[in-house]
Amino acid sequence: MAHPNPSLREVDPVWRRIRTEAEDAIKAEPLIGGMIHACILHHNSFEGALAYRLSMKLASAEMSEQIVREIADAAYAEDSSLCAAARADIVAIVDRDPACQRFLQPLMYFKGFQAVQAYRLGHWLWQQGRRDLAYFVQMRVSEIFGVDIHPAARIGQGIMIDHAHSIVVGETAVIGDNVSMLHSVTLGGTGKEDDDRHPKIGNGVLIGAGAKVLGNITVGHCSRIAAGSVVLEDVPPMKTVAGVPARIVGEAGCSQPAMSMNQLLPNGS
Repeated sequence: MAHPNPSLREVDPVWRRIRTEAEDAIKAEPLIGGMIHACILHHNSFEGALAYRLSMKLASAEMSEQIVREIADAAYAEDSSLCAAARADIVAIVDRDPACQRFLQPLMYFKGFQAVQAYRLGHWLWQQGRRDLAYFVQMRVSEIFGVDIHPAARIGQGIMIDHAHSIVVGETAVIGDNVSMLHSVTLGGTGKEDDDRHPKIGNGVLIGAGAKVLGNITVGHCSRIAAGSVVLEDVPPMKTVAGVPARIVGEAGCSQPAMSMNQLLPNGS
């Protein structure tokens, strides 16, 4: 797939970095040369590589790789914000995850990144009114990655989901920009309501492993939710909450907790 903006391709630092790292990876391990060529070097743009990677992951006996690839190509051609968000997600992961030293890794190997990009494709389909295809994408993301994000949920950019096992995000949930969360996080409802019933997560929030945020509540910007907490009430901006049920135990500790990834609680908490 050609880049939708040829001039941008020439100054696309994320894509240029990925291609360079792909060439280095083949030199270091020739046995992965075929895979790296098919996934990265065969393509002229980040959009093309991402569409191919998602098609390989989401395809099944019920939906061929070619059909998924055509859907992704159409989405990226129509809405350039999808891959702009993907680029921001890659940068966020490299910046925040000490296990990630290369831009190549999220695209090739990290199911958190791949699951979020597949969600973005499903969300685009949902907005187009193509609900059954959106549900198909949601189903495959849940089956393949262990991540269940409703396609109607709204998620910003610069998202890092570390390990990304057993993530659940409900239909009316909203996640802001530059949010970090760890495995087994649930953004869910509290009952059978069919209206606006899921959490609203502000920009820059850090959500620890196993945390459950339930109901139509607001988690203020740049706050922290400690691992294992159950949050049932609004959280003010720039606070740390912990416990079951969660309570405020201190300030957030820094201006950007989602970027610092500091999960230690204040002394005495």
